[in-house]
Parts: sequence; structure tokens; C-alpha cells
Amino acid sequence: MPVDHTKNIIEVENVSFGYNEELVLEKINFNIHKGDYLGVIGPNGGGKSTLLKLILGLLTPSQGTIKLFGIDVRNFKEWWRVGYVPQKVVNFDVNFPATVFEVVSMGRYGRKGLFRQLNREDRKIIEQSLEQVEMMEYRNRMIGDLSGGQQQRVFIARAMAAQPEVIFLDEPTAGVDVPSQGKFYDLLKKLNRELELTLVFVSHDIEAVVHDVTELAFVNKALTYDDHPIDISHHKLEKLYGHKKHILYKDNKNK
Repeated sequence: MPVDHTKNIIEVENVSFGYNEELVLEKINFNIHKGDYLGVIGPNGGGKSTLLKLILGLLTPSQGTIKLFGIDVRNFKEWWRVGYVPQKVVNFDVNFPATVFEVVSMGRYGRKGLFRQLNREDRKIIEQSLEQVEMMEYRNRMIGDLSGGQQQRVFIARAMAAQPEVIFLDEPTAGVDVPSQGKFYDLLKKLNRELELTLVFVSHDIEAVVHDVTELAFVNKALTYDDHPIDISHHKLEKLYGHKKHILYKDNKNK
């Protein structure tokens, strides 16, 4: 979908944050627009996940403001509008006795409330979410029986079941085999361009990020923003990281 740069859905202004008086992020400024597919890259310990946690309200800035849909994050209540796909291995026990359908339904409960029963419309939305990530045929399988790539598709469907306007993904391919990663990146591109979802993808995989995203944010205490990521050069990457980084270029006529 075309990015609408006239409509900011997330605004980060002059944000700084530190752990135990050690500054991790300093004076971060950028906006996320409706329709963006923003890639967030940077070295380990550079502050990528910390920035994500600040936007999601899991941490509080020591300086600056963050607004979600025009509302200060400290006062934001409509969290169903913001989907989150964390690192699978950290946040979900795949041995938990739940089917794929039950896992995805958790996202719907996030929209309705834990003590509300699912109705026919809810089940339809859950099934649509599974279809959109091509996992409908696995709806009755146990989540622990799936491959890493399949599980991550289910976790995206779980986020989509709440019908959010933006989805954040924090290193979602960690522990996923390379062939599955390729299919996963194709899925994200489809969600952004065909289903018009705004995506924010935190990753260490420069190759995947540069080829598919519409904007690129490099985070290493400070932030460098690029709205033409496909044109990024080896020289620019080397300057950002402080050492040589390589990416492989491919045909991008379909971007």
C-alpha cells in the first residue's frame, strides 16, 4: 500500500532512556506513518529492543514523549490497535497444551477481554487470521508440533486476531531455519502491501530488512533514519556499524 506520510500513527520526540544511569538511547526522533514497513537494525546492545519496549509502554522514557495515535503512551488504553510478535523462544512455551486455533484465539481475547466468550464473529476473525498467514489447515494441530517458521506464522495470526492497525515484530525469526525465514519475509511483505498493515520489524538480518522495508532506522544509542533503504550502500553500512557489513542486491522491480 502507498505510505501516507500525512498521517502519523506513532510519534517519538526527543526520547532518551538509560539503565542504572547508563544512557542507552539519546534524543531519538522519528514518526511511523500509516502504511510504513519500518525496519529497525543496529548492533547488539545498540537499543533496538529498548526502543520497541518504550513505544509499547513497557518502559518509560527518562526524557521526551511518545504518542500512539495522537495519545501519550502513558495514557494510551486501546492496546488492541497495536499488535506485538515477540521473540518466540523467550515468550512462549511451545510445550503448552494448546491447539493452533486456541493460540490465535488468545489475540481475540486481548480485544474482547479475558472473561468474554467468543462468538461466531470472533471465530470468523480467528479463521481469517489463520487463512491470511496460510495456517488454516493446521488449526487443530498442537502448537508444539509445528516447525519454528510455522509457529511464528501462528503468532502473527494471534496478533492479527485483535485487528490491530500496526504490528511490531521483535527479532521474530530467531531460531527459525533459513528456508522458513524466506517464507516468513514474503508473508510480512504481503501483509504490508496487500492487507495494508503497518509493520515495524526489529531484526539483525540486514539482507532481509533492506530489500523489503519502506523505511529503515539504524539504532545505536542515537538513530539514523533512511526512507530509501534499497539504495543503502556498503559504505554507508560500514559507516553506521563501524566495520564492514555486506548485503546482497537483487532485482527489486516489484518493490
